[in-house]
Amino acid sequence: MTRNAPTHGIAIRTSVADGRARREALSGHAAMLLFSALVAGSFSLGARAANLIDPTALTALRFALAAGVIAGVALASGGIPARAFRAPWRYLLLGGVFAIYFVLMFEGLKTARPVSASAVFTLTPLMAAGFGWMLMRQRMTLRMASALMLGGAGALWVIFRGDLAAMARLEFGRGEAIYLVGCMAHAFYTPLVRRLNRGESPLVFTLGTLIAGAVILIVWGWQPLRATDWAALPGIVWVALVYLAVCASAVSFVLVQYATLRLPAAKVMAYTYLTPVWVILLEVALGQGGPGLTVLPGVFATLAALILLLKDDDPA
Repeated sequence: MTRNAPTHGIAIRTSVADGRARREALSGHAAMLLFSALVAGSFSLGARAANLIDPTALTALRFALAAGVIAGVALASGGIPARAFRAPWRYLLLGGVFAIYFVLMFEGLKTARPVSASAVFTLTPLMAAGFGWMLMRQRMTLRMASALMLGGAGALWVIFRGDLAAMARLEFGRGEAIYLVGCMAHAFYTPLVRRLNRGESPLVFTLGTLIAGAVILIVWGWQPLRATDWAALPGIVWVALVYLAVCASAVSFVLVQYATLRLPAAKVMAYTYLTPVWVILLEVALGQGGPGLTVLPGVFATLAALILLLKDDDPA
């Protein structure tokens, strides 16, 4: 009886650890569900402001405002520990990688059709899985691979509104190639967060990334920033800017970094498949009308993919 006590104690501790790991994973999924909805809002608002301001200037100010918001929250919730400033090169690397994504996204969209660019973006989860293995040796199970493939197919179906002929006409031109490199940077960013984090909270780590990204973008886009007549911008630009800075940057960055510390990179990026679904719902709410019943198979496919991922919650 005494001899069995240590074994029994180990079993209890293992069970508690497994339960904690599963709760952490579920909280990561909840964070990414909210993230996908917030990002969808940036598409609807961004589309209404895109032609009214230089994208580089908008993105630079977006990063700067988001950094200010996160800094205020961090200071109000206990301050920023000195150890967070160790190895500042990490923030420059993370901020630079994400700045590359946004710059190349807008550069690619100069010539790429939005539908084609959106289709390229659905490759990000698979690329994130590859980078996750390279940086963290995160293994992809058969169930996870199946979910990523199913989610990608569902997202493409939603993007092309079930039009098989439109899918067949997809052209991969110079703009799409440029944006593909940007999506590679986006996919690389996700496991890189986990690789470079040294115990900093998601809030503090996000702040460092945003500050570094803002500095890089301000240097990169200094001429467009100077040339923009900020006082003459219409109201929709400022509404979009505030949303992009607070919801689609500050909050979403925290959510991504929170989730990447609890989930494999492929699972984190898999939630990008839900973004087209959220965009459709938001456009309907804004009075733009629905896409029709033809997209329902794609919606069901993305939901099925997420269910597969939720069932495959081994601790990362």
